[in-house]
Amino acid sequence: MRIVAGKFRRRKLQSNPGDTTRPITDRAKELLFENLGGELQGERVADVFAGTGTIGLEALSRGASSVVFFEKDRQAHELLKENVAMLEATDETVCWKIDVLRTSFRPQGVDHLFPYDLIFFDPPYAMVADIHPPTALYKSLARLARDAVSSNNALLVLRTPKHAEFEMPPLWHAGNTYEVSNMKFFLYRKQAENIETTDIETPP
Repeated sequence: MRIVAGKFRRRKLQSNPGDTTRPITDRAKELLFENLGGELQGERVADVFAGTGTIGLEALSRGASSVVFFEKDRQAHELLKENVAMLEATDETVCWKIDVLRTSFRPQGVDHLFPYDLIFFDPPYAMVADIHPPTALYKSLARLARDAVSSNNALLVLRTPKHAEFEMPPLWHAGNTYEVSNMKFFLYRKQAENIETTDIETPP
């Protein structure tokens, strides 16, 4: 697994052995970032279900100003921190070991890293069917649309298996969809509207 383009181009990343996380192929990353415009322009990024960080670190390599990584699995989180350290990117990142179903998405002490402009949301495929009301995963996506969490025109990228069925919160407006082998990328743009939900604050 490696960085495809940008300032960290060709740098190799550690990946988690086994099936806890799903590393994304170079081809899929190329397609995704081409459809995001290739180079990013200082976006503040959230990488949710980050695994060992391949998507968020690709974004940082391509011009994002910062990335907050959300990953619960212990081994994946340790490898994520090693990848960030190897790239000397600790000043621009936060590696938060947290349950995505319970987080506010706002780590303490780093208010300059959000609201997020670009969000990668890459749940385990088995969880995608749980994206519907009133599940915890659906509520997590709703919290991501809060004004204190994401910017007014934030873009969310959801990766799912090819034939997944799900229902997004209405404040995420569907845009383009891209298919690569057995997976799909769905792009959603945030609609400007304030959301009232209860914060779940957990220190990083």
